[in-house]
Amino acid sequence: MIPTFRHIHPKFKFNGIHYNFGDLQELAYSLVKEGMDFEKAIGNFLLDWLDDFDNLEVRTSGSTGTPKVITLKKEYMVSSALATGSFFKMGPGTKALQCLSADYIAGKMMLVRALALGWELDTVEPSSNPLQCISKCYDFAAMVPMQVQGSISHLNYISTLIIGGAALSPELKSDLGKVETQLFETYGMTETITHIAVKEIAKDTEDGNFKALPEVFLSRDHRDCLVIEAPKVSDTIIVTNDLVNLISPTEFQWLGRYDNVINSGGVKLIPEQLESKMSVLIKSRFFVAGIPDAFLGQKLVLVVEGNMDRNQLSQEIKSLNTISKFEIPKEIFSVPKFEETGSGKVNRPETLALLNLL
Repeated sequence: MIPTFRHIHPKFKFNGIHYNFGDLQELAYSLVKEGMDFEKAIGNFLLDWLDDFDNLEVRTSGSTGTPKVITLKKEYMVSSALATGSFFKMGPGTKALQCLSADYIAGKMMLVRALALGWELDTVEPSSNPLQCISKCYDFAAMVPMQVQGSISHLNYISTLIIGGAALSPELKSDLGKVETQLFETYGMTETITHIAVKEIAKDTEDGNFKALPEVFLSRDHRDCLVIEAPKVSDTIIVTNDLVNLISPTEFQWLGRYDNVINSGGVKLIPEQLESKMSVLIKSRFFVAGIPDAFLGQKLVLVVEGNMDRNQLSQEIKSLNTISKFEIPKEIFSVPKFEETGSGKVNRPETLALLNLL
């Protein structure tokens, strides 16, 4: 029988306990009433999942635009869960760790996978180091890069880890080359019900390309941005703002965001590409952006979190043989702490506004 959203797999466990439909409703009410904040979010999601409606309202993170509420079909969320289970060969009895907030799609989908596939799901409070108190091993987990960075020394507790929500820095990728965990970088968004493509972070075999999950078809529009046709998870073709190098209808290399592109004196600069080059020098969080300039149209600037020697950093950037003269920031700014979205990602526009640069 093909699972539906009204079906709870008989092998499903939540924090070590089996739950059927009625029991799960009682658990949800209990979490909402008596749980910690992260447990309330789980409880609220479960109540929404178990109601009589076919659709679910989900908030986007706001990392690539204004946060909004979109409607997803529960049927499509189950389809996404089945695709993940099939791709990673994670069937009933899979021991999984939930360490992402259920307020957002990635956290919600960990619950859906467990419910639909019969996983044994344990939960911990989302934090920058969610594995610090873990004493058992898990087959599967999902994290954002910040959590991965804080968990490097404990990743041996996870057999397979998917990483999404933001691009991985070259420094973090280098650190991950030393761990035994099977690691995958994911590509997706709320509209695609999390990932529709994955890229294994493998030792000495990194090709930089994302490979689509089954029944996902890719193309590019006139801007060279990715277009996604995934009938199992979306009724419409999704046109993204992600600049890509399309290798085939099922494979691509991600370059950056179209809406982040800086046009400085007629030279188009992709911030994500520049940030990758500069990451060998800057260990704290940072980003580059274009701000209004009367002569250039947009002026390239670098914004760093925390204290640093701007003159020294400027000289170090100029000395990089990977940086062209057009890619050297005209100014460097610092702030004690970046503005963030609700899901903890860097909010570039609000951080620039904090510096009165917009």
